[in-house]
Amino acid sequence: MQKPLNLPLIVLLIASTVFMEQLDATILTTALPSIAHTLHVSIVDTSATLTAYLIGLTIFIPASGPLADRLGSRTTLCMALFIFITASVACASAQSLSFLVAMRTLQGFGGALMFPVGKLIILRITPKDKLVSTMTWMMLPVALGPLLGPAAGGFITTYYSWRWDFYINIPFCLIIIPMIYKFVPEIRVKNAKSFDIKGFIITASGLTCIAISIELFSHNQTSKLISLALFATGACCAGLYNCYTHNPFLDFTLLRLKIFRLAFIGAGASRIALGAFPFLLPLFLQSIAGLTPARSGIMISFAPIGAIAMTPFIPRLLRRFGFRYTLMLNGFSAAILGTLITFFHRGEALWGLMLIIFTAGVCQAVLFSAYNSIAYSDVPPQRISSATSFYSTMEQILVAFGISIAAGTLTFSSQFHHNTVPAAADFAASFVIVGIVSSVAALAAFRLPHNTGLLLNKRDITK
Repeated sequence: MQKPLNLPLIVLLIASTVFMEQLDATILTTALPSIAHTLHVSIVDTSATLTAYLIGLTIFIPASGPLADRLGSRTTLCMALFIFITASVACASAQSLSFLVAMRTLQGFGGALMFPVGKLIILRITPKDKLVSTMTWMMLPVALGPLLGPAAGGFITTYYSWRWDFYINIPFCLIIIPMIYKFVPEIRVKNAKSFDIKGFIITASGLTCIAISIELFSHNQTSKLISLALFATGACCAGLYNCYTHNPFLDFTLLRLKIFRLAFIGAGASRIALGAFPFLLPLFLQSIAGLTPARSGIMISFAPIGAIAMTPFIPRLLRRFGFRYTLMLNGFSAAILGTLITFFHRGEALWGLMLIIFTAGVCQAVLFSAYNSIAYSDVPPQRISSATSFYSTMEQILVAFGISIAAGTLTFSSQFHHNTVPAAADFAASFVIVGIVSSVAALAAFRLPHNTGLLLNKRDITK
């Protein structure tokens, strides 16, 4: 007789792995000067450590679905954690920048398998009437990780060493791997298609070109023609492969499904803000608000506090107002909150900023919980694996795009105003531009059918 699944524990375990993967995406942002000093390189060169992790994530996310189908979801998740902990140890012991970059790419490989495979497990074992509340808790670490990363990295680097940004992953993995092996079910797809190595190489090459082009776009030293050429090359690789095979890693035909397409556009636009705000906020708080790194880290922590505080109320909110109207109103949140931040000036009371940052966390928690609950509602069961790989890959690229928009706008505005360092007006331009772009989420929500998520909302709230 098969043992009943402990769904809350499984969600907690998977959410913990997602949090670790998301945290590592931004934890080094405040440690780059220390890394540069230790490894005797310039600060500009150390940005490759961030890019390498992103490239590792982007390249290998498309392979997550096919691997999970063929090897089993639990086996794939444990393998990802083993790769992640091995790469973390190697990163912590790095004595050269080139070695650190190579190991960050490997770390990204392990991280790339965690989120889509974990989400795939949740989608396959959760009853539809419990999917909203389950996804709410599942998506919480997605919002928390990038926001806590800079603060955690700054604290660890200041009081210990940047190498501990990687060492902290070790005890976590050693504890959680046995628990996943014991409690998470092994889900395999019968007659799963064989792993397409040739297709993976073509897709990986295309995604690498796109990821690098997005990163280079924000650096003024690089020709924009090179960035555009890399982006075009990557797009051609992805397009050609979709014509070449009937089972592509990135299946763009999924966008023919209306709800999946609109959820992808809405969540993607929101992801742009999610990528940009953790990059802009620490710089703004330190250079414009005049806060120390420690105090700016405390300020940023109000966003995850807001997300945590809101999480228990999200299912009730969606049942009361529906997915469509909730997402429409929240779609403008980044534009409104980003604009409000720019009105703050040095010397003013901080409570206003705290409230804005807290509200940003609330809005992000609602957005990502809702979108990840409805995104797969019209996806056939046999295409869920492909859908999660596609969705997760594109989200990662759009987070990078958000950072690129923020950094590029900051650089362009500084040059336009002849500022050697970004001023308040430059940050205002970045926050506003990011907010405007992310407002596409509201337009996508407007196109959703009125009854979107109706089945998901058919849950007795008295339970």
